[in-house]
Amino acid sequence: MIPETPVGAGPVGRNQVRSGAPTDTSVGASSLHVLRFLAAALRAKAAVEVGTGSGESALWLLQGMMPDGVLTSIDADAAAQRTARATLREAGVPTGRTRLIAGRAIDLMPRLTEGGYDLVSVGIATTDYPTYLELGVRLLRPGGVIVFAGVQLASPDARSALAMALRDLVRAIQTDENLVPVTLPTGPGLLAVAKRA
Repeated sequence: MIPETPVGAGPVGRNQVRSGAPTDTSVGASSLHVLRFLAAALRAKAAVEVGTGSGESALWLLQGMMPDGVLTSIDADAAAQRTARATLREAGVPTGRTRLIAGRAIDLMPRLTEGGYDLVSVGIATTDYPTYLELGVRLLRPGGVIVFAGVQLASPDARSALAMALRDLVRAIQTDENLVPVTLPTGPGLLAVAKRA
């Protein structure tokens, strides 16, 4: 098994400062723009982020979410979460809008409310993609969406653990009639999956 690693969210918008709130309101094609769009289209009030990183993607998700929406962000790296807390605080995000949890998401997601979330964002490259699909779909309400970043980062070696995990993820999605997928060729590649019911 390879360790979970954060996936780059794509280029920072021209008018966006990395440490502040997203200010790039232009039409964009980065992974961050897609996350903000999905949060807005879903009118997300509750979202889960796997891989907090610096907090940049959290800012974009929150910008798309409803004003009273709450983002739960999970990361195994406590130092990254400290950085994210500082980023969110610096951007003026009220503490009640975020819930940062340190730990392995694969262990913590089963404790979250089943069917209680509009959006799940998996922003890490991991051999546990199929498990995250199962855990994420369980958390989604009908009509909710789970997004996987980094689906184009597989090693050129088709036999690598990550490449096999991606194939298993795609196979699991294709065999579930309750899921509607789309691959978006932006940044490191996004795979968005809607839950019908």
